[in-house]
Amino acid sequence: MSNGMTKLNELTIEEAARRLRARECSVRELWDACAEEAQKRNPELRAYLEIFPADDEAIAAAQKRIDAEGERAPLLCGIPLAIKDNILIEGKIASASSKMLENYRATYDASVVKKLKEAGALFIGRTNMDEFAMGSSTEHSAFGATKNPIDTERVPGGSSGGSAAAVAAHLAIAALGSDTGGSIRQPAALTGIVGLKPTYGAVSRSGLIAMGSSLDQIGPLAKSVADARILHEAIRGKDELDSTTIPDGLYPKREIPKTLRIGVPRHLLREGVDPDVLVAFEATLAKLKEAGHAVVDVELPASAHALAAYYIIMPAEVSTNLARLDGMRYGRAARGDTLLDDYIKSRTEGFGEETRRRILLGTFVLSSGYIDAYYRKADAARAVLRREYDKAFESCDVIAFPTTPSPAFKFGEKSDPLSMYLEDIFTVTANLTGMPAISVPMNTVNRDGKELPVGIHFTAPHQAEDVLFTVGNTVEKSL
Repeated sequence: MSNGMTKLNELTIEEAARRLRARECSVRELWDACAEEAQKRNPELRAYLEIFPADDEAIAAAQKRIDAEGERAPLLCGIPLAIKDNILIEGKIASASSKMLENYRATYDASVVKKLKEAGALFIGRTNMDEFAMGSSTEHSAFGATKNPIDTERVPGGSSGGSAAAVAAHLAIAALGSDTGGSIRQPAALTGIVGLKPTYGAVSRSGLIAMGSSLDQIGPLAKSVADARILHEAIRGKDELDSTTIPDGLYPKREIPKTLRIGVPRHLLREGVDPDVLVAFEATLAKLKEAGHAVVDVELPASAHALAAYYIIMPAEVSTNLARLDGMRYGRAARGDTLLDDYIKSRTEGFGEETRRRILLGTFVLSSGYIDAYYRKADAARAVLRREYDKAFESCDVIAFPTTPSPAFKFGEKSDPLSMYLEDIFTVTANLTGMPAISVPMNTVNRDGKELPVGIHFTAPHQAEDVLFTVGNTVEKSL
C-alpha cells in the first residue's frame, strides 16, 4: 500500500517508478490517484478535453510487467501520462481543439504513442490546446480556455496549455506536448514546470496533426528535469514513418564539460522584459556562477528579426497543412447551394478566428506577387540565424534567456494578436534553427499579491540535449 506524505498523483516519474518497484503502491493506486484528481479539478481547470476510462487490461499488464521484470522494467511502465489533443491515439478522438476535427477518431497510433505503449505507459486523457496549436494562451481552443492552476484568473500559456496545467495541478505524472514556436516551453514557464523542445528530427512527427512541418516537435512537460529526460529518451529515435527524423550522431557529439559556458545575449534583453523577470534571471545566472559555471556575453544581432521571420514561415506552412481540411476530404462538411459554398461554409464554421487569420496570412505570403518579398526573405533570415547560433556556440555551451518576457497574464489581457505574438520572442529561434531548448523554473515574481512562476530558457547545439539536462539540473538544485 502507499505510504509517505506525498500524494501519489504528486510524484515525479522517478519517484513513482521507485515506489512501484518497492511495492509501496500499485499501478492501480497510482492510476486512481491521478484519475480522481483529474475528475475533481478538471471542471474548473479544463486541462483535459476528455478523461479516458481506466483501461483495466493495460493497468494489469503494467503491474504484471513490473512484478516480473522489477528494475529491468521501463521507468514509464505503469505511469499515467496526459497527451495533447493533436497527437493520435488509436480509437480516441484527436480534434486539435477545433470544431473542424471535433468528431475525428484516430485510426492509428502516433509513433510516440506507440513507443509509450511499448514502455507500458498509461494515458489519462487528451489535453486542451489552442486550436491546431495556434496561440500562446490556450484561449483559442474551440472548447473553452484552460486555466492556470497557480492562479485561475490567468492563462496557462499555449499552445500546450492543457498538458502544462495537467502536470502542474498533478492531474497526471507527466505529459506530451508539441512545440512550433515555444508551445511546450512557454506554458511550462507559466505553470512552474519543465518543458523540452528536442532537436528537430530527434522525435518522430508521424501521427502529430501538422501545423508548421519544418518547425513542429513533440516533447515532454514534466515536474523535473530528470523526468523530462526519461520521457525524451522513451520517444526519441529514427522512424521510417517520418523522413525528417535523424539518426544518432548526425551532428558532432559534444562532451559535457565540468564547467559550462553560459552565453547571455544581453543586447536582446534591454527592452520588453519585465524588470522583476530580469532580476530573477540575473539571480539564477549568479547561482550558476556560484556552482562553478562561467557566464559570457554573446552577440546575436539577427535574433532581433527571428519573430518576424517566424510569423511569415509558420503561417505559410499552416496554410499549406490545413488546405486538406476543406469539407471534402477531411473534417467538418457543411453544405451550401454550390461547391464553393460548401468550401466556404465548412472552413468558416470549422476554423476559429486565429486559425483563419494565420491561413489568410500564410496564403498571402506564398502568393505569386509576394513570395519573393516575404517568404523567401524569411527563409534566408532563418539560414542566417542558424549560422549566427553555430558561431556563438564556438564560445559557449548553451545560450540563456528568460523563457518569457513576463509571467502568466490574465484572460483577455492580450486580445491584440501582435501582443500575443510577442510572448514567443525568446522561444521561436530554437524552432527556426532546429536546435534543442529547455525551460526550467527560476523562482517567482509577484503580481496582484500572487507569486507567479517564471522560467529560464537554454538553447544548445543540435543533438546536445544532454548539455540542457546538465544545466537544467544545476538550476533545479539551486532553487
